[in-house]
Amino acid sequence: MFTGEKAKGNASQHDGRKGTSRRLDREVEIADIGCGYGGLLFALAPKMPETLILGLEIRISVAEFVQEKIKVLRQQGTSFRSPPSPNEDTPEIPEADASSLSSSTVPGGYQNIACLRANTMKFLPNFFHRHQLRAIFLCFPDPHFKARKHKARIVSSSLNSEYAYVLRPGGKVYTITDVEDLHEWMVERFEGHASFERVSREEEEEGEGQDELVGVMKRETEEGKKVERNGGKKFVAVFRRIEDPPWPARRLRGKALGSDDAFARREGSGEDSTIKDDGKGSVAADA
Repeated sequence: MFTGEKAKGNASQHDGRKGTSRRLDREVEIADIGCGYGGLLFALAPKMPETLILGLEIRISVAEFVQEKIKVLRQQGTSFRSPPSPNEDTPEIPEADASSLSSSTVPGGYQNIACLRANTMKFLPNFFHRHQLRAIFLCFPDPHFKARKHKARIVSSSLNSEYAYVLRPGGKVYTITDVEDLHEWMVERFEGHASFERVSREEEEEGEGQDELVGVMKRETEEGKKVERNGGKKFVAVFRRIEDPPWPARRLRGKALGSDDAFARREGSGEDSTIKDDGKGSVAADA
């Protein structure tokens, strides 16, 4: 806690910022979990200028890099051609000079993307409400090869339930990895979850029926480019969020209807009732 002149300075600085703060009129719809150096964020930004996209990264230095790069690109307001980085694993932030800019203006000016430092394995439902997202990307997650470390993988039965919570029905989880064992692990756990089904192979593979976002995911991430340079394979799987079934009233023993007496009256009348979820935390009974 600060006192004296330092506290006054902080207070005045806060007051100055408060007058310029803006409230978002839209919600984040796409999340890139473990976004790395932000390749997918920067590729999706001009393709979906009206959609808010959030990258979540657990490594502090990497998250700060992406945040700084977003600031630079917003200041430039145009697309860039960054020079090759001396360390291909750690891209450089492009300089704001004429040599790094193209003549075309990027739709949205990168105002629709952001990055936060976060541990989504612990706090994902703290960032998004129920059915908020329409797409989640899990690009080249840590494979954690040792069996005793498998519990740290980003895909598991419990984590898949959290993905199902924040995804709206019809939304998709996009996964890609260069480790076949991890690919099979993710497929097995998503297909074994009641809230997900795998999309058709036509949507995953190259061709006319391929989902456009699959193509972007395969080409634009830093890890994906490295795999391509090394001649490796990329394993893709996409899963669709299934609509939740109605809740049988009998399982709730009438409490959702207000009382056991209300339930007994409906049972006595012979009405077949189900409980439907309206997506807002409340339920309604249909005869």
